[in-house]
Amino acid sequence: MTSTNNAPWDIKRFAQTLAYFETLPFIGNFSGLLSDIRAGLEPFLPLEMKGVSYGGTGLILVLGATGGTGRRLVKQLLGQGYGVRALVRDRQKAEKVLPHSELLEIVTGDVTEADSLPPELMTHVRTVISCLGTIIRPVEPDPDEKKYAQGIKFYPPQVVGPSPEQVEYQGVKAVLALAVPHFAQESSTYPLFDYRYPSPVLGEVWGALDDVVMGGVSESGLRLLSTTALFTGTVSTANSGGFVSIRTRNLYPPLNLVGYQGIALRVKGDGQRYKFFLRSEEAWDGVGYAYSFNTVADEWITVQIPFRELTPVFRARTLPSAPPLNIGQIHSLQLMLSKFEYDGNLNPHFKAGLFALEIESIAAYGGPDLPRWIMVSSAGVTRPGRSDLDLAQQPPAVKMNDQLGGILTWKLAGENAVRESGLPYTILRPCALTEEPGDRPLQLAQGDRLTGKINRDDLVAFIVSLINAPQTCGRTVELAEATAESKDGGGSSAWASQMGQFLADV
Repeated sequence: MTSTNNAPWDIKRFAQTLAYFETLPFIGNFSGLLSDIRAGLEPFLPLEMKGVSYGGTGLILVLGATGGTGRRLVKQLLGQGYGVRALVRDRQKAEKVLPHSELLEIVTGDVTEADSLPPELMTHVRTVISCLGTIIRPVEPDPDEKKYAQGIKFYPPQVVGPSPEQVEYQGVKAVLALAVPHFAQESSTYPLFDYRYPSPVLGEVWGALDDVVMGGVSESGLRLLSTTALFTGTVSTANSGGFVSIRTRNLYPPLNLVGYQGIALRVKGDGQRYKFFLRSEEAWDGVGYAYSFNTVADEWITVQIPFRELTPVFRARTLPSAPPLNIGQIHSLQLMLSKFEYDGNLNPHFKAGLFALEIESIAAYGGPDLPRWIMVSSAGVTRPGRSDLDLAQQPPAVKMNDQLGGILTWKLAGENAVRESGLPYTILRPCALTEEPGDRPLQLAQGDRLTGKINRDDLVAFIVSLINAPQTCGRTVELAEATAESKDGGGSSAWASQMGQFLADV
């Protein structure tokens, strides 16, 4: 097991490893290397060298998926690596306007007819995002309907199809009736990597980091299967080697796991003993916090790794004086099979040759609830009939609430149904939605006094930023494009943090 026999070293694979992680082990980032060294490696390097922006994982149920906001939301969720289940009334329309993706599941059902909702609608769902909305159309539309959609020109509107009461209130309650018992059975976890929905994004995050970086010849990789991922390859002790691993590139933004107790791995192994690492430094060759765990051959097990039991190590040597892991800033994760345990001791279950560790999920456990229901409502829902407001100065939807079947009144009733459900929720009240270009500064407020507009792309980016943000639970906020006098919301990385500073609903 400790053989030092010689074998050919693969310098091309060594260079590819360096390129993937944008670094030289034990030296540092490429930015500090001499240009001639960098040029010497160039023939072996991929065309692009960059870090990884990682959004999230798991299955999201989108209600109102074919609407102007819903279809944008589906596209962005898929692009970030989430699986999406879209509930639609018109499957033909959905197949036309929604992206084509193996991660998109289209389910037919009508929220206004509870009996049409399939009982398996909530299976495996981690979050519901409701973009439900009553269909409003101009009574006499201009041929250029785009003007109407952008709010450039106003037309007398009318309700088309089911009433606001049916959509905004009864429809919400119908889906809540399925969601509440489903989430009551789900544990409170933060899914970090859910391979039941193995998107290409999940495969791009991880790279092989084997003993080739130290002259060895072991080789491994991560393969995406239909509902799992497989860490597999061959480990060899030739050239004084003896380890294989997969490690994420540095994640941007880093994971914030404050409030959670540890990491849960759902794996099926081969009877060997593996290691799991977390790192809270961007440095390549810094301190890793490790935990060793045994597997049972061909059996699925859940491995719970409490943060307090992680061991700080540097190149397999323990560091008793190292500072605690900063769980608010996790830059990378790693799985390893090594002939060594720690401090020169051998792994008692190590076997050279083929190995296999199948992974279903990696999640943080024992922490705060994440939003289970994110609702897109509307600014103005509390304004009809308020004596402290001049209705003449309010947007058309407020002034015409009664003419539109009490649309804002029923939106508020739907909000209250979500609040009373007991689910961890976040409610957003956007101002007038437009089709204008996105990436605008935003302003957030409470009290239902905000006016203005917000483009759908920015609203969708805001929604997605809240999926893994426990601090936003139980809060209701209004959103609009920032004006010269208003305070900029700070961009997507700051939105959840800013929202968490608002008062929780009472």
